[in-house]
Amino acid sequence: MAITVFSHSYCSLHKVTEVHPERPARLGAINDQLIRSGMEYVLTQKDATPATREDLYRVHDVAYVNDLFAREPKPDESHIWLDPDTLMGPGTLRAALYAAGAGKNAVDEVMQGGNQRTFCAVRPPGHHATRNQAMGFCLFNNIAIAAAYALHEYPIERVAIVDFDVHHGNGTEDIFISDERVLFCSSFQHPLYPDTGADTISPQVINIPLAAGCRGSEWREKVAERWFPAIDHFAPDLIFVSAGFDGHLEDDMAQFNLVEDDYQWIALELAQLADRHCQGRLVAMLEGGYNMSALGRSVVAFLKGLL
Repeated sequence: MAITVFSHSYCSLHKVTEVHPERPARLGAINDQLIRSGMEYVLTQKDATPATREDLYRVHDVAYVNDLFAREPKPDESHIWLDPDTLMGPGTLRAALYAAGAGKNAVDEVMQGGNQRTFCAVRPPGHHATRNQAMGFCLFNNIAIAAAYALHEYPIERVAIVDFDVHHGNGTEDIFISDERVLFCSSFQHPLYPDTGADTISPQVINIPLAAGCRGSEWREKVAERWFPAIDHFAPDLIFVSAGFDGHLEDDMAQFNLVEDDYQWIALELAQLADRHCQGRLVAMLEGGYNMSALGRSVVAFLKGLL
């Protein structure tokens, strides 16, 4: 078995300020650790292609998408603020289109007879972007775009989206909360940005808010208790993963205490669910993770779990 990794050098064009935590070095840290790990023999690396406006329109308001295109800074201009955390510079839009397009590429890969496991090493991330708002470093909701593309282009009826970023995937929830074809599972520190998800009531949403200081044993127990039976019952045709690694104990973005073994464990469990329900088909996309060393090591552990 092998894993196809989708990425593109254009994902590094998103450059805003030197101190912003969501910076191009994140992808370099992942690539460095993949090389050190010796995993090249089980990885197929492919360039992503950009998403189209039509792809974006499936999950975002037309006016919102068109406004981002209209506001894109020129090459000689500085960045603009889309919200208090999210900036757009001259290369941001292109990076975001390739990040969103990677999810489509991964869907095609698993649905057209390629490798059954895929990982999109892309940025900017996406799971905070709602239908009509950029927020939390995110412009377009990459995982939602990929899931909507799969449901539109292929004869599948149900997809599950699992989000283990330390922050609640509010944008993904916003987009799919009323869609009976989508089961959304999110674990996150609470209270913490964006301060959503703890009170959500929906048969399509399984949120696990956990307190600061959460360790891997507690997280694993709650995930196994809440998510896995629900996914088994839902029996998805394809599993998507918003893979955020900012819950690592070395990451200062939050106060979870997860380690590499926890990310390898969740990957193994999700791979087994994919084998049981989806002919092994799984599409994972990078979300958070801002300590460079921990991010690279965690992605390697996750990919080993998928194998």
